Amino acid sequence: MPVDGMVAIGAGLAVGLAGIGAGLGEQGIGAAAVGAMAEDPDFFGRGLLMTVIPETIVIFGLVISFLLMFI
Repeated sequence: MPVDGMVAIGAGLAVGLAGIGAGLGEQGIGAAAVGAMAEDPDFFGRGLLMTVIPETIVIFGLVISFLLMFI
């Protein structure tokens, strides 16, 4: 059915665009976190936490793609 192909395209777009968005967000956060840790190593925990937060967006995109494919 053609509808199955459109669902697969939608699922791929959900994961792909979420990954691109998270990568762009993480780009600036990672650079700032490394710069802060270079000046003061006590910022490691906060820098790591701020770097991990955009990754949750990719997990949401993956969940949406599973919902599209299997429901």
